[in-house]
Amino acid sequence: MERKKIGLILFFSLYAASVLHAGYRSDIYRAYINGRMDEWKVVIDKMSLTSAKSDTFIAELLNYQYGYIGWCIANGKKEEAGRYLELAWKNVAILEAKGVMLSDVNAYKSALYGYRIGLNNLRAPFAGPKSVSCAEKAISLNSSNPNGYIQYANALYFMPESFGGSKTAATDNYLTAQKLMETKPEDLKENWNYLGLLVTIGKAYLETGDYAAAKRYFEKILEIEPDFTWVRDELYPQLLKLMK
Repeated sequence: MERKKIGLILFFSLYAASVLHAGYRSDIYRAYINGRMDEWKVVIDKMSLTSAKSDTFIAELLNYQYGYIGWCIANGKKEEAGRYLELAWKNVAILEAKGVMLSDVNAYKSALYGYRIGLNNLRAPFAGPKSVSCAEKAISLNSSNPNGYIQYANALYFMPESFGGSKTAATDNYLTAQKLMETKPEDLKENWNYLGLLVTIGKAYLETGDYAAAKRYFEKILEIEPDFTWVRDELYPQLLKLMK
């Protein structure tokens, strides 16, 4: 797997609202830091076969489905991405029908609409506004939920400036999400979403030319997880070359 391509996953990642199942969480985390999406897929397929699924279990599965869909889109596996996207929509519908985790549900919907655009750019005029609207609703339902800010930031980051996009405003929302995540330090251990957000922020600074800020974030990531291969072997060395 090309590490640069898995990076797109970071921009669509969602912070898990619940405490994730210890085994699955660890498996996904190890797959993430080692760039092993084949192992990631094994986990979500195994979880999908579970007969009795609690609401928190479904939310956890959604989180992992997002990661895999993002990787599939980035690697040109659109047919497979489409299959898992449909499964993700079904899980969103289950939670929405129950009226539970509605802030997270709307954040997930925002990301799913973003994936629809990733599969077909012609859907942008329809899916783009829906993605933004769902992200805004997620924030309005729970202003302490990082998910909504991440998805709103995603929309701003990738949206053309002529339509209201802004990488600066996007970064501000990513930073808000980071602060909210860090209010619960007990949830940050082996949390691929947290590392993903830090990489997203670091890459945003890198792409806007703020190399000093990018360096701070990449070093923070490697302090947390020295074995994170994508940052250790690619992003950080790339940044150091640009800074010479």
